Amino acid sequence: MIFRKDHLTLGLVLPAQSRIGADFDFETQIALAARADKAGLTALWVRDVPINSSGYPDPIGHSDPWVLLGALAATTTTIQLATGAIVLPLRHPLHVAKSALSVQALSRGRFTLGLGSGDRPTEYEVYGEDIGQRKTLYRNNWERVAAVLGDAKAEVTANGGPEHDFEIRPRPATPVPMLSVGSSSQSLEWIARHSIGWMTYYRSLDVQKDRIALWQAAIGKTMAAFRGFGQSMALELTEDARSRPEPINLGMKTGRYGLIDAIQAMKQTGVHHLALNISTTNRPPIDVIDEIATEVIPNV
Repeated sequence: MIFRKDHLTLGLVLPAQSRIGADFDFETQIALAARADKAGLTALWVRDVPINSSGYPDPIGHSDPWVLLGALAATTTTIQLATGAIVLPLRHPLHVAKSALSVQALSRGRFTLGLGSGDRPTEYEVYGEDIGQRKTLYRNNWERVAAVLGDAKAEVTANGGPEHDFEIRPRPATPVPMLSVGSSSQSLEWIARHSIGWMTYYRSLDVQKDRIALWQAAIGKTMAAFRGFGQSMALELTEDARSRPEPINLGMKTGRYGLIDAIQAMKQTGVHHLALNISTTNRPPIDVIDEIATEVIPNV
């Protein structure tokens, strides 16, 4: 599982490659995923970037997430697979449910469906949607996806009309967990009621503490069972193990001892999962994965 009470697990964000003027390198990324699987990382995170633009901060030509997830499900064995996140208002909920069920079946129960709303007005324009309605679009689509994941015949209707004799299959033995990535303009209480957890972006721990406190308060209001808290983090892991942590955009540059200390502090504060977005500027990502596996995971 990605989220475990009183534990902090580590994940890897794909792609781990140069982001400037490049397309997704399938062969290299699938090999990295296999190494992460054997290294004992908990999860692989796949992003949903429907269209690229020069103004987007991550200019790589991303793969379609469902195509990539199929390849990862077929070439890994134990590592969890997760989306971070499917842009739910821009995708039909029946397609999302069908794809999620298929990946869950192919991966033998290793998939978590992370959903977000997206935040680029121009992308909404291209898809013919109003970004001002994303709160409602997200909530309505979430509810429909959840209904289909729970019942093969649920909500399979024609434009609000009567149900038809359709089913959404396959039906894997393991249910598909649904995870809120970002807030998507929803309240934390709504997220706590409907999602297995809350995944958000990196903030320094002194700032993140306040978010975690708000999240725990929201869980308390719902009387829900355990709900996880996770975050992503950009990581430039230096070869000098004792290099002191330095802030970088949405993360840190540090040696492994600083990383271990940071992870331990996050765990004590209530972070349950850390998805690492590895820098490839100065070190091959496979070396970073191996160092995390042999030197970091055993000490956190």
